[in-house]
Amino acid sequence: MAPRAYWKGSLKLSLVSCPVALYPASTSVEKTRFHMINRETGNRLKQQMVDAETGDVVESDQKARGYELKKGEYVEVEKEELEAVQIESNHTIDIDSFVPKDEIDKRYLNHPYYIVPDGKAGVDAFAVIRDAMKDQDRVALARIVLTNREHIMAIEPLGKGLLGTTLRYPYELRDEDDYFDGIKSPKISKDMIELASHILDTKAAHFDPKKFKDEYENALKALVRRKASGKPIKTAEREEKPDNVINLMDALKASLKGRSAAKRGRRSTARRRPSHRRSPRKARRPATRQRRAS
Repeated sequence: MAPRAYWKGSLKLSLVSCPVALYPASTSVEKTRFHMINRETGNRLKQQMVDAETGDVVESDQKARGYELKKGEYVEVEKEELEAVQIESNHTIDIDSFVPKDEIDKRYLNHPYYIVPDGKAGVDAFAVIRDAMKDQDRVALARIVLTNREHIMAIEPLGKGLLGTTLRYPYELRDEDDYFDGIKSPKISKDMIELASHILDTKAAHFDPKKFKDEYENALKALVRRKASGKPIKTAEREEKPDNVINLMDALKASLKGRSAAKRGRRSTARRRPSHRRSPRKARRPATRQRRAS
């Protein structure tokens, strides 16, 4: 069954537009989730809203939204008042500009969406916009209204379609100076930098998300399977963590030494493996010589 589109509308570049559909590119469906249950009956529990002061259960018709002006003092905002300031969606992704991809700070990236043509009518216009961005190696910055809020979306080519990623606003990011200002700048010897760089080289690889393993998720699934089948659960003993490293240079050398030893072990194992290609050649040589002799 085909997934249901999260949003439908038009992708617009100047006077060129085409109908498109948005699909969330990420999902949490496969993650293990738990529900709160009654231990005695096994029934699922449901939550209730309770007045923080009186402890009374608040019914749905008594609930309201309030903004905290100061500690314990709220101003109530009516539903109709919220609707009056909400941005009505025109179901259009308006492209405002194109920027180099490397200029987008990764901290601004939020939620990814797949953008695909909606029907056959706009396939040509969709392909023109997509291929033009490929040719220029640029990312489109556009405006889109999702859930009554306007978002800035970065759009870039991805295979046959487009990838649209909503961006955070500047007020949603924390200032790095609040966290980095206290970091000292010690004097590091050139030998340490070169040794660390060499360790980096030995661990050089390519980005491959297929190698990512969610060990905790796998452990949760295994736990649920064992519990459901009535098997006993064994509590694993936690490994003791090594003490903090005092001598950084010694730690770097030890890291490099361990890496080199592992490589030597792999090479020696490869040398010890029996060769299955040479033995047939040796067996054929005497027969060849006999024919020449005859």
